[in-house]
Amino acid sequence: MDMENLVKMANQIGDFYASYPNQVEASQEIANHLKKFWAPRMRSQMLEYVDRQQGAGLSDILLSSITTHRNILQP
Repeated sequence: MDMENLVKMANQIGDFYASYPNQVEASQEIANHLKKFWAPRMRSQMLEYVDRQQGAGLSDILLSSITTHRNILQP
């Protein structure tokens, strides 16, 4: 999948959960959402992107969630 589209979709997910009052819970829910609804290949692409590009263009909450919960996002 095109990385630009993945970044856009991921940021939309992050934007939704950013409104949660508890940011720890929001971070966990972002990771759960990605695990549940994204195909393993999409998650792998996102993890590689974070490694290569340091998450350029990703919202802070999304990047934090991916790095904190990397273990559950592994395909």
